[in-house]
Amino acid sequence: MRAGFILSEVWSGLRKNVSMVLSVVLVTFVSLLFVGAAILLQMQVGQMKDYWYDRVQVSIFLCPPDSEATTCVEGEATDTQKKNIEDQLNSSELAPYVDEVYFEDKAEAFDHFQDQFKGTSLEGTVPEDEMNESFRVKLKDAEKYEIIKESFSSTQGVEEVVDQNQLLDRLFGVLNIATVIAVAIAGIMLLCAMLLIATTIRLSAFSRRRETGIMRLVGASNTFIQLPFLLEGVIASAIGATLSAGTLGLLVHFGVSGWLQGQATGFSLISGVNVLIVTPILIAIGVIMAGASSLITLNKYTKV
Repeated sequence: MRAGFILSEVWSGLRKNVSMVLSVVLVTFVSLLFVGAAILLQMQVGQMKDYWYDRVQVSIFLCPPDSEATTCVEGEATDTQKKNIEDQLNSSELAPYVDEVYFEDKAEAFDHFQDQFKGTSLEGTVPEDEMNESFRVKLKDAEKYEIIKESFSSTQGVEEVVDQNQLLDRLFGVLNIATVIAVAIAGIMLLCAMLLIATTIRLSAFSRRRETGIMRLVGASNTFIQLPFLLEGVIASAIGATLSAGTLGLLVHFGVSGWLQGQATGFSLISGVNVLIVTPILIAIGVIMAGASSLITLNKYTKV
């Protein structure tokens, strides 16, 4: 009997305040859409780091004949200098960091250059004898690339140490900034949602003050009086959270897993599985937000 009465009160409240309920649903939907996007973006950053950091290399470019670098005063890198660099890479000091070392001669460098710029204006612009020989170093921990750079940047016979991680750090930095912006927008929208939920509950409680007064007279507890109002906010917020999760699922399915994955075939992107992981988080945030906002309001306006 009590459960039936509470459910009838909840339905009555939702029906009488349709416009306000829709407002709560929409603002919750938008705010949690940003929250979900921020979480998914960080998941994508994590996947990209795992993929790229496992494949990037540090390139130690040796001196060509006409280099003006201070470490190339003797001209092109000599066999002795190459041997010293190789021995240092294989030394016990760098063993904890270096996973694999590969030497690329001029012929291989020229072939890679031609393949990379095939069909462009740069193809064939650099002759083979002007290509840099290099040591390509794969690290055990790609984020420790600074150790290699510091070890060889002033070594005789080395013109330049280039680490691909610097480019990746810039990319991930931009993605992290985008995440912060999404979180900031989500925070503002969540605050708006909480204020709107509080207003909705207050108006609902005011419109039913006569029923509430009768319930007080017959000895109803605070919990019994407040529960229908609390459920109204929670239900509206849960609907908004579910809609945001569904929208994210469609965007990921058609936009990321569908179109974008076809363009970026080299590595995996987030998928519907990631959205399934995020969905309960969004619903939990929506329910907790609505519950907290409703309780604060109800304690003020419906307390016996």
